[in-house]
Amino acid sequence: MSRLKFGAFLAPHHPIGEHPMLQFQRDLDLVEHLDRLGLDEFWCGEHHSTGWEIIASPEMFLAAAGQRSHRIKLGTGVVSLPYHHPFNVAQRMVQLDHMTGGRAIFGSGPGALPSDAHTLGIDPMVQRDRQDEAIGVIRKLLRGDARFSHESEWFTLKDAALQLLPLQEDMPFAVASMISPSGMTLAGKHGTGVLSIGSTSTAGLQALPTQWGFAEEAAAKSGNTVNRDDWRVVMNWHIAESREQAKEQAKHGLQRWHNEYTVGTLMRPNVEAFKSPDEAIEMMAEGDDSAVVIGTPDDLVNAVKKMVEVTGGFGTVIGFIHDWTTPKDNFNSWDMVARYVVPEINGYLKQYRESQDYVVNHREVFDRAGQAVVAKIMENDDAVAAMQEQANAQSAMQSHNAPDLEAEARKR
Repeated sequence: MSRLKFGAFLAPHHPIGEHPMLQFQRDLDLVEHLDRLGLDEFWCGEHHSTGWEIIASPEMFLAAAGQRSHRIKLGTGVVSLPYHHPFNVAQRMVQLDHMTGGRAIFGSGPGALPSDAHTLGIDPMVQRDRQDEAIGVIRKLLRGDARFSHESEWFTLKDAALQLLPLQEDMPFAVASMISPSGMTLAGKHGTGVLSIGSTSTAGLQALPTQWGFAEEAAAKSGNTVNRDDWRVVMNWHIAESREQAKEQAKHGLQRWHNEYTVGTLMRPNVEAFKSPDEAIEMMAEGDDSAVVIGTPDDLVNAVKKMVEVTGGFGTVIGFIHDWTTPKDNFNSWDMVARYVVPEINGYLKQYRESQDYVVNHREVFDRAGQAVVAKIMENDDAVAAMQEQANAQSAMQSHNAPDLEAEARKR
């Protein structure tokens, strides 16, 4: 398996009740932490209602995150294009790219929350078409195409061109994909990457094996190409030193998130509240078709490998950031991802293990080295006498190569 990139996705899903200012600060602290850990990407979304998802401008948040980080790529996950004039979106992304030193990734979507579209007076039936139209316009602007005009039922451009282009020669694009084929189809049509958010649900997981085919089919029809390396798959996880610790840390937050957000706020059909934290763990994190990993680094390694196998391969695995645990336990979970999961998935430890196995299985080579040490010592009577007088000499040299000086002296 080729090297897999790792990233994090912040919707965010913050339970109501905590000071928003402190939530923003803690989120920025986490980005700084992820950057130090060497993760590849960080994404955050745009939402305007529900009370749980408090980032209204991903560009503004990422600009602040860029000042507190150095290498991690920063993606809008996503800008809801029907809510904005495409020219303004393009300009904000250019500014973000320059302010972050060329680290911006432009992710777009049609808008996830019906309550947001309702507030803005947008008919849900036109949202995906507007996203499609806006992507085409924004791509022309960011490429620096010759001035052009565009007349639409929801925006107008006259002799449009950006006065400043992105710092990156080719800013990465990604389209959000849920369970339906629409996101993948749009990515194929425009030849962009994909951010699969639907994979965080059981239904989304079941749809994944066929998803990439929609992108390839649409790309072929449009004369474009799509690359699996540009496919990002989002997963839910929390890991700790043991499964018992992970479950204990996450179970109350998992139940609250499901009951208060998924059921109580979004009111998803045919979804019922859990009666206890243990039921939440049992129903969401246990079983072969579970969309949530709550366990050890080894459990997450196995889940990521399975995801790669199920999908046929992708470029980046993205962990969904939740408030299931305390901030300390959440930070520790990401720390363990970087320390144990990333190197295991990407084979960074393979040569270490090969070297160790070689040493263990070639004892005769190193026994010969020990014999050479003994031979030199035994050539010097003073050295032999001194070593014999030291009763703890043998115990002080507890190496498998340490010579048995007393035995050698008796041979003389």
